[in-house]
Amino acid sequence: MMENENSMPDLLDLKEFDEEALKAESAELLEMRLLNGENARFSRTEGGFVALKTGDREYSRVGVYLTFPLTNPEEYISIREADEKAKEIGLIEKLSQLPKEQQEMLREQIKLRYFMPVITKVLDVKDEYGYAYWNVTTTFGACRFTTQMSGDAVIALSDSRLLVTDIDGNRYEIPDFYQLSVMERKKLDLFI
Repeated sequence: MMENENSMPDLLDLKEFDEEALKAESAELLEMRLLNGENARFSRTEGGFVALKTGDREYSRVGVYLTFPLTNPEEYISIREADEKAKEIGLIEKLSQLPKEQQEMLREQIKLRYFMPVITKVLDVKDEYGYAYWNVTTTFGACRFTTQMSGDAVIALSDSRLLVTDIDGNRYEIPDFYQLSVMERKKLDLFI
């Protein structure tokens, strides 16, 4: 059955287009707001989250994101709304610009978001059917995980620092490859 062209509703009729609202929202998104101890006040919520009061705006919960998580975790910290859009509220240029108790509160949130155990010992790595099965000791205890053999499962962050990402997206760090024993380094030859 063929539908009549006139029976299809015009998309513009469904929701009136507001060009001015779109321009205002675009300008707000492009504006960079720096947050510091003078214009922002972070506090802990009853549920253990972080709230923010800045200017005349209050946010009952905010997300804390690192712009450079591996190379500069104390600077350029993005504070975002806690909904699914995670719209940026502002940027903390240096964490040290906030009062000590607020710095610690944000560091706790960062540790939760960027949980990354350090691999202290490589017990075994087995290669089977395109996957590597790791058995390691980390700063949080014994751990077993799986990575893909192809792709970027192991990335060199420097001459000696490695980042390992498992198939579930969990990250592990080897801060200094050369601090591992010769036998442990040999087990990682598949990736280096």
